[in-house]
Amino acid sequence: MLGLLGALPGAIAQGIIWGIMAIGVYLTYKILDIADLTVDGSICTGAAVFVLLFASGVSPWVATICSFLAGAVTGAITGFLHIMLGIPAILAGILTQMSLWSINLMIQGGKANSPIPYAMLDRILVTPISILRALLTLAVFAAVMIAALYLFFGTELGCSIRATGSNPIMSRAQGINTNMTKLIGLSLSNAIVAFAGALLCQYQGASDINMGRGAVVIGLAAVVIGEAIVRRFSQNFAVHLLGVVLGAVVYFVVYQIVVFLGLNTNFLKLLSAAVVAVFLGVPYLKRKYLPHKLATRRDPSCSK
Repeated sequence: MLGLLGALPGAIAQGIIWGIMAIGVYLTYKILDIADLTVDGSICTGAAVFVLLFASGVSPWVATICSFLAGAVTGAITGFLHIMLGIPAILAGILTQMSLWSINLMIQGGKANSPIPYAMLDRILVTPISILRALLTLAVFAAVMIAALYLFFGTELGCSIRATGSNPIMSRAQGINTNMTKLIGLSLSNAIVAFAGALLCQYQGASDINMGRGAVVIGLAAVVIGEAIVRRFSQNFAVHLLGVVLGAVVYFVVYQIVVFLGLNTNFLKLLSAAVVAVFLGVPYLKRKYLPHKLATRRDPSCSK
């Protein structure tokens, strides 16, 4: 038990990092209503760019900002393929993700793994040397991210992005340039994902070409778990974003418990996929097979 308690801070730290990544997934999946698979590649892009710049002597703050901007470029590429070339969004994301594999490999100098020099680990923002410092830093990053997005989506541009995902036809009728809002939304989403990649490589001490494999599944799992946590408490946008982070923390705490119990961790992604499928499928099945019961609950007069 002491071993499990000792491992929990690390699981929470990873949960916060992946929770920030899941916020990016939330923006495309819940706000824009787009299943964007670019994230499996853009998270590694953020990590690779950070290691390249930081190892070259660039400030960790500047390197992290550059990772954010690099992620925005990957999202813009997906947006260009989808908007300008008419490629379906999910296929555009797959094409960008495939391209990023080669690009990320080139950024890392052709190596599958690119470590941060050990002598420089004490200079990074999220150092694995001090777990307490890492947790505090990550908590601040998550809070600032949630606050910034809450304020942004309250602006005219932010409301336009939300309207585009809710009803693109009506949005165009109201004079909103839905192509531009989709492009901005995809860029912002992948910028956040790449930012999380920069934090993840700092915490792990290296950038790995495979670090983004299954990222979209983890992100969706965090979104559905987070919604289950906060749905009954509040419909506030900031609370939902906080729920996404909490969902990722729960995911990684459960992962750590699975490791502690000696169970086969190879099945965790299968479990994650099953959880996502259940949470996404149950509402549809309720609407399809229980419409009368649901209507009766909403309107007692139906029973008369």
